[in-house]
This record gives sequence, C-alpha cells and structure tokens, in this order.
Amino acid sequence: MFNRRRKSAEPGQLDLSDSSDNNIEKDVLGGTTPTKSQLHRATRSRLIWAYIASFLLLVSVVFTILVEVGDTAVNPVRNAIYFIKLDLSNIIPVSVPDAVLINSIAQTLGLHDFYTVGLWNYCEGYNGQGTTQCSPSQTMYWFNPVEILKSQLLDGATIALPAEVTQILYLIKYVSNVMFVLFLVSACLSTVLIPLLPLVVRSRWVSFPFTVLTFLTAACVLVAAVIATVLFIIMQMAVTSVTELNIKASIGVEMFVFMWIAAGSAVLAWLIIFGGCCCCASRRDVRTGRRWGSKKAWRSGKREKAVEEDEGMAGALAEDRAVRQETV
Repeated sequence: MFNRRRKSAEPGQLDLSDSSDNNIEKDVLGGTTPTKSQLHRATRSRLIWAYIASFLLLVSVVFTILVEVGDTAVNPVRNAIYFIKLDLSNIIPVSVPDAVLINSIAQTLGLHDFYTVGLWNYCEGYNGQGTTQCSPSQTMYWFNPVEILKSQLLDGATIALPAEVTQILYLIKYVSNVMFVLFLVSACLSTVLIPLLPLVVRSRWVSFPFTVLTFLTAACVLVAAVIATVLFIIMQMAVTSVTELNIKASIGVEMFVFMWIAAGSAVLAWLIIFGGCCCCASRRDVRTGRRWGSKKAWRSGKREKAVEEDEGMAGALAEDRAVRQETV
C-alpha cells in the first residue's frame, strides 16, 4: 500500500514531478558537470546585466563627449552647449546718464555682447549675429573674465586687483583644472570598460577589479558634475549681485543636463557591477557547484531527456503492438 509506485505518465506526456527546486539543487551540487548549453542558460541573467552596464557606460561616454565638445567652435549646435553665458550688452545700467552711449563705446572698443564658457575655451558674439568667434582650445582651461577685459577692452593694460579677487580667481583656476581632468579621465575609463564588462560573467572574482574601475569612472564624472554645478551657480550669483554693473548671467541647461545624465548612467553601471559581486551566479559558480543559476537551464535539460524517453517508449509500444497483430 505504502510502497505502491505512482502511475507512469502516458506516452507523449512529460513526467516532470522530479524537477522541483530541491532536486535541481541536488543534481547541480551533487557533482554533475553542466553542459555548455546549460552553463550559458544558467548564467544568462548575469550576462544580460553586464550588457546593461556596458550600455549605461556607453550613454555616459556619449554625453561626456557632448560636454567635452560643447562651445569649442562657431557652430549652432556646439554654441548651445555651455556652462554659463554672460550678457554684457547693457553693462552700464540705464539709470546712469548717457548709458546707451557708454555701452556703444564699450562695444566699439572691443567688448562683445555676450560670452559663453565651455570646458576647453570660451566663445563671444553679438546679439542678432550670434557667436562670432571662439578662443583657441586649451588644455586645463579656466575662465578668467579679468583677462578678457584686459585683452579686449583695455588693450593689454594692467588692472590692480584686490587680494580677495586674486584669491577667488586662483580658486576658480584650481577647481576648473580638477573638473577638466575628471571629465577626461571618466571618458577614457568608460571607453575602455565598455567592451570588457561582459567578462564579469566568468567569475565573481573577475567582477571585483571591474567594480573598482567602474566606481572610479562613476566617481570622476559625478565629482566633476558637482564641481561644475557649484562653481558656475556661485559664479552666476556673484556676477548678478553686482548692482553697479548690469551684467546678466544664465546657466547652460543643455550642458548641465548632459553632464548629469553622464554621471547618473555611470553610477547605475557601477551599482549593477557591484551587485554582481554577490548576486547572479557566474560560470565558475555553476562549474564548481556553489550556485546553479537559472533553474530553467536545468529544467530544460530534464524536459528534453523526458521527451526522448517518452518517444522511445512510444516506439517500443508501437513495435510490440505490431508484433502481436502479426502473431494473431
């Protein structure tokens, strides 16, 4: 009664009663060597996440490049990508006597209506004409408005600056140089990691160095974005707070959107690779029996085997029936 065998499945039907999670775990951890097909199916989730991380780094590289090339030449698209725009078209307030005449004289002497700041240089132009000229691209560039006034408006004359202003300019130079290096390092690291990240499917030990490198990439672009945001927002507030001069300053929305998309994508890529250190079975885990990965890989193998057995049983029954008919 208690030892009665269960009724076997009818020919053409699959008996998958032995494909429970416990049996799968027992088969995989019991030393059964997985086939190549099972190995790939068992670790497919880890590979998919690695491809997602690579795609996110690709997005980060694309938008970092947009930040890099922004405002580097006289071009309608590039000139729309800038950190900050200074409008000096009406630098002398209208309340000042002969303000219109003074502004006209300033433009005649070489002062442009507006200046836009990029990562490599600055551009200048006139309202109604657009950007007319950009300064040569310069490594470790930083925006120095005093230098512009000296070279354009004052024809090389020297300006005696207070100590406080000199210290602020030095701070702007230092912070701008750090920002420049971080954006460049992030773009280089991301480009190198994009084709290599799928290698994390091999082992969780392989994931560790990629986790460190992806963290450095995300940290570089994130810190650079924070520096740029703080620097140019403070610059905007400082410029517009001078009531004696009617200078307007506006933040470049496109530039800020691009650099924060790059930062967010890099951070998400790092979180995915970091999670792979403890989640999703690697191929080494499956080979050594530590984890079995996706259970569908092993159920698929049982199903194929069951189909073969049922087909063989059906063929044997057909032959036996034929033999009986001939005997009769």
